[in-house]
Amino acid sequence: MSRSDTKSLGTLRVLRAAFVLAWRPHRPAFLGRLVATALSGLAPVAAASLLRLILDDLTAGRSHGGLLPLVIALGAVGGLMAVLTDIQQYLSAQSGRAIQRHAIADLFTSVTRLTGLAKLEDPGFQNRLRMAQQAGTAGASQVFSNAIAMVASALTLAGFLITLVLLSPVLAAIVLLAAIPGVFAQMGLSRRRVAMMTGTSHAERRQYFYASLLSDRAAAKEIRLFGLGSFFRLRMLDELRSVQRANERVDRRQMIVYAGLGVLSALVAAGGLWWAVFAAARGQLTIGDLSLLVAALASVASALAVIITSAAMTYQALLMCRCYEEVMAEGPDLPQPLHPTAVPDLRGGIQVDDVWFRYGPDQPWILRGVSLFIPRGKALALVGHNGAGKSTLVKLLCRFYDPERGRILWDGVDLRDFELARLRDRISVVFQDYMAYEFSAADNIAVGDLSLTGDRAALTAAARRAGIHDTLAALPRGYDTALTRSFFDLSDEDDPKTGVLLSGGQWQRLGLARAFLRADRDLVILDEPSSGLDAEAEHEIHNGLRSDRRGQATVLISHRLNTVRDADHIVVLRDGVVAEQGDHDALMAQPGTYARLFSLQAKGYADGTPDDDGTPDDDGTPDDDGEPSGDGTPDGDGTPDGDGTPDGDGTPDGDGEPELALSIPSGGIGDG
Repeated sequence: MSRSDTKSLGTLRVLRAAFVLAWRPHRPAFLGRLVATALSGLAPVAAASLLRLILDDLTAGRSHGGLLPLVIALGAVGGLMAVLTDIQQYLSAQSGRAIQRHAIADLFTSVTRLTGLAKLEDPGFQNRLRMAQQAGTAGASQVFSNAIAMVASALTLAGFLITLVLLSPVLAAIVLLAAIPGVFAQMGLSRRRVAMMTGTSHAERRQYFYASLLSDRAAAKEIRLFGLGSFFRLRMLDELRSVQRANERVDRRQMIVYAGLGVLSALVAAGGLWWAVFAAARGQLTIGDLSLLVAALASVASALAVIITSAAMTYQALLMCRCYEEVMAEGPDLPQPLHPTAVPDLRGGIQVDDVWFRYGPDQPWILRGVSLFIPRGKALALVGHNGAGKSTLVKLLCRFYDPERGRILWDGVDLRDFELARLRDRISVVFQDYMAYEFSAADNIAVGDLSLTGDRAALTAAARRAGIHDTLAALPRGYDTALTRSFFDLSDEDDPKTGVLLSGGQWQRLGLARAFLRADRDLVILDEPSSGLDAEAEHEIHNGLRSDRRGQATVLISHRLNTVRDADHIVVLRDGVVAEQGDHDALMAQPGTYARLFSLQAKGYADGTPDDDGTPDDDGTPDDDGEPSGDGTPDGDGTPDGDGTPDGDGTPDGDGEPELALSIPSGGIGDG
């Protein structure tokens, strides 16, 4: 839904949606509040009328026996008013909690329906989402509570207005006319306050961002080492000051308006009281009439103030609820077919056909006519400098976005023709920016396939393949240990303990374990799967990955070119286009980007740098494990020579290409 479309959401529609939201979660509380509201609205009128009768009976000298029922009735009404207040507070709390729970559930159901990434990358949508969260937790409840208050005040107002009309029609008219300026003033204030809240939403999100940085464990290292605490604190306070200045301007205007309305109300009340006192002195009103009129003046003024204020707050809440309705009305950010095609088992492969993509109409092209084929049972490696488009292509393969031009075909069928959830269920990914969830170790693996959450054997098998099982099993609670220091582990309520923290490489193995849990998928995407691992672990992981490629199409991205050299096909992306492609031997035979970068990385291991043990080998070049080869030269690339032993001395073997050590430092090539 476009922004212009959402503006067409009418106030009545939003009001109806707010009442539906208030009614649906807790209907007994809804009905109970209505009944309590009606009684609380009529009770003041009944109390004032009974007091009038008592005073008139006293002045007329009637017997105490006739007064007793009136006194009892007045006491009962007073007790009812006191009890109703407590009942309304309880029902309001019950209803408010139910409304909040359902509103948040509905809101984030709508958010999770957004299957792509574009909306979440839109600051305008993030601002509306924040306003919607506020409206969801308080908006509908405020609308209903204010409506309840208006109903109660309207009943009180109606009862006392009838009294005023009977005692003095002119005075009743004056009181009503005096309320009109208040209506317009309150509505204007509500519009200003909502505009202020909308205008400061971005600053409030920035304030929260800086506050989160100052208390975030992951950011703490840089903040402390670089001395950034004061810098971020001052930025947070700047955002807070801008929000408070906006609030102050609205509060100042509200103070002036309320002061003017208070003076007007006081003048009307004083004039009415003056007339009533002199009318009673002339015998036109009885003492009971005078008490009733004084009560009526105060109650009418109070009821009108409540009605006006509640109406203004309802209007303000409705304006906030509009943001809630806008988010709820958001259509899918990725088009879904009405009659989706079943996702078949991958037989041939995935064709990227003349794909163009950019992140917005005013943004530069990231991919410009990219075409390539990912065959089943083979591995395709993507290589390129930072920003070349590698990770963007991964997002398109996962259908987080759709190409602006061109298409991606799964055995000849456009990805857009499939049901999105079923398509993604056929894909396994290790993302470069994998998530470190503050869950238990078991849950951190299970998120790879929630259907296997309770299958400890499957989780353990995935962890073994990723080389992380022994680490997890040795934790204080084994796989049930919380991998966080931010929350208590409450699995044992008698002995709550904080969890443990893993290293970066250990977290990367957990990310790999998630992918191994989805080992039977058709498409496997590995975006820097071993960037945080040591050389031995990297070698172990890639050997395991090679054995799994037989029935899958594999896409491999890595900074370390030795990990992609055995791919069946290597594609070099440069400036969003396919600059080179072929296998390792073919690319090394031509003077292109791949050969240059591969040679640069290999050269670092042939320049006389020390071994692991700090001393050079016989030929002055390093080996990988610190142990010499059988022929006295170091090993390095993990691939055999003709005699079955690895070479690595930096000199070419039979193919004339320089050999590469097992672990290549990152930095030559980026992630795109």
